[in-house]
Amino acid sequence: MPLRVVVAEDSLLVREGIVELLRRQEDLDVVAACADLPELLAAVEREQPDVVVTDVRMPPGHDDEGIQAATRLRSSSPRVGVVVLSQYVDPGYATALLAAGSAGRAYLLKERISQPGQLADAVRTVAARGSVVDPAVVDVLVAASARQRRSPVASLSPREREVLDQVAQGKSNAAIAEALFLSERAVEKHINALFTKLDLGLAPDVNRRVKAVLLYLSDPAGAAQGGQHDPR
Repeated sequence: MPLRVVVAEDSLLVREGIVELLRRQEDLDVVAACADLPELLAAVEREQPDVVVTDVRMPPGHDDEGIQAATRLRSSSPRVGVVVLSQYVDPGYATALLAAGSAGRAYLLKERISQPGQLADAVRTVAARGSVVDPAVVDVLVAASARQRRSPVASLSPREREVLDQVAQGKSNAAIAEALFLSERAVEKHINALFTKLDLGLAPDVNRRVKAVLLYLSDPAGAAQGGQHDPR
């Protein structure tokens, strides 16, 4: 029996490309293609697939919906394997994906989709309860692990680092919300969270922003992210 696969990707062109690539494999059957997290969760419940292939960021929040889906499915549908596709070489996403175990999970960079067989092999691997992590991401994970003990910035999520990068550029919360396609309330939530993680919770707001930026710019892991993010 072919492996049943649900694909989730908000970009129509990328989604159709992934579907076509997988459908060329005789042992894979794409049973649903979704554009956002609610559609994905509904499709999993309806179709009972063997594997989900999902973008790391989708509507409604364009945050970490692919990771959210993988986390929920670990409880609601533990037999379903998940392949997360991302354009971000960021240890935060991979760490969140694998935090509760690597069995049945894969994290690949989207650039690998163009390599014949790589995505299909990852689908087969997670269906068999194996795991796959892109070599480029492994390199970053190893480097991040070496920095983590001495770097408070390393404790921030990918989105929190993006927000802090915008703060470092001197932008207001409204400007950050526009740049990252978030609501101002979401920006405030991320800023308060990163203040807490950087142990700046009790300082006045202006001072907290300045201190957070100084920590970010003095940290190699944080400063290296500057200018590398894409708001999608």
